[in-house]
Amino acid sequence: MSQQQPNCTKAWVPGETLGVVGAGVMGRGIVQVAAQAGIDVVLYDANSEAVSVAIEEIAHIFDRLQNKKKLTPEQVVQALSRISCASDLDAFSSCAVVIEAIVERLDAKQGLLGSLERVVADDCILATNTSSLSVTSIAAGCTRPERVGGFHCFNPVPLMKLVEVIEGVQTEPRVTDKLTALAQQVGHTAVRAQDTPGFVVNHAGRGMITESLRLHSEGVADFRAVDDILRDGVGFRLGPFELMDLTGLDVSQPVMESIYQQYYQEPRYRPTPLALQRLQAGLLGRKSGKGFYTYEQNQKLLAPRDEPLPVPLPTIWVSPGNEQTFKQLSGLVEKLGGTVDRGAKPAEDSLCLLAPLGQDATTAALELGVDPARAIAIDVIPDLDRLRTLMATPATGEAIKRAAYCLFSSDKVPVVMIRESAGFVAQRVLATIINIGCDMAQQRIASPADIDRAVTLGLGYPHGPLAWGDILGANKVVKILTNMHQASQDPRYRVSPWLSRRARLGLSLLSDEHIFSEGWTGATV
Repeated sequence: MSQQQPNCTKAWVPGETLGVVGAGVMGRGIVQVAAQAGIDVVLYDANSEAVSVAIEEIAHIFDRLQNKKKLTPEQVVQALSRISCASDLDAFSSCAVVIEAIVERLDAKQGLLGSLERVVADDCILATNTSSLSVTSIAAGCTRPERVGGFHCFNPVPLMKLVEVIEGVQTEPRVTDKLTALAQQVGHTAVRAQDTPGFVVNHAGRGMITESLRLHSEGVADFRAVDDILRDGVGFRLGPFELMDLTGLDVSQPVMESIYQQYYQEPRYRPTPLALQRLQAGLLGRKSGKGFYTYEQNQKLLAPRDEPLPVPLPTIWVSPGNEQTFKQLSGLVEKLGGTVDRGAKPAEDSLCLLAPLGQDATTAALELGVDPARAIAIDVIPDLDRLRTLMATPATGEAIKRAAYCLFSSDKVPVVMIRESAGFVAQRVLATIINIGCDMAQQRIASPADIDRAVTLGLGYPHGPLAWGDILGANKVVKILTNMHQASQDPRYRVSPWLSRRARLGLSLLSDEHIFSEGWTGATV
């Protein structure tokens, strides 16, 4: 990324005016937060009626904030007084920054910025709120592309306190400095990123969605099971299929296709036919009443799960591979009333409990030399006090499956039984998220800290991908990915160089690297 450089226009100067083109949801959200922050704003839309509707909606929002004691009557009056409506683009002649928030079409955005160039001052900064188009491509239609940058807000703007400040290929440092200052002035966190497909948030979000769709399409688990594991066991606010239903497949699927194509069919972002089929069938999600789930009055309908009949509980032999994991699982078995088989090898009638990383139950059983017919694998990545994921081999007997399910659900903690997969569900999804985050850091799309900030604020994940890798342990993540890659031969699981190097060196995934120390100005002769 370009280094920030001192510039007299970096700060937002009191008295400077912000221009906003586009009175839709995003445009009026930007106007609202700017006016609340003490900035004079000029709003324009080609549809004058849309401007009137936007001002009326902003006034209603301010009334609600006043009723909730979040704004005083005086603050409401002052904020509204800062908003003026424009009848044409000439009103932007004195603006320091103009942000466009119009339709996501390259030709429309290029045409608008070209028109703005003819009326704004030479030092005015032009910004695009695009979420999916290249800032560089938008700026290419301008005579001075160096003064164009990205200012990508998230909906709803007043609540989503994040702005991606995007640097196009020709964007000057003063532009991203100024846009960063504007974001901070309105109370948002600015993350600075290079102009790449998906920027930071939509790029990083590919991991959970695409890997979960692949799990479902491979028959490993149904969408409800994947959601339960990732929401309840891992800590996401929504499972991936709940999230797609909320967003709508008419929004999610084009983003998946676009990023995959823009990265020239990079396997990490490869979609599956599953989502496209459902989109073509009109199963959009909540907005259509049916998506992956069925909804009535916007409430998700869930059928009760079948519970297996109880069977006699055998002794439990726990894989001794990792001492910490052995103690954790042995303690859990005993806490649930089971008896641990402490032999070096399992007794002939013992259930063999395995805890593989990136492997399936069959591979783990054969490597340990235990009977696959008596093997059950458990994923130790999710919180075992909140949810437990079990996996059998194709040869595992029915009584063994039932015994494992009954034992691990005996304290009322939910248990999800999945079909065989190298890496379970949580391991596959988390390793993919972390690996993509590491690749983004490797490519210098954004700083490691900004990648994590953007993901936690923009996607609501419990941790950013790099911090999550540190929590799990970089070596463990490498092992999961390596084993999944070996099992599938799918290049989507190849280990990022950023992750591999830091695992070998014992460094945090958040550790950045600089060619020279701060203050170095270059080689001298």
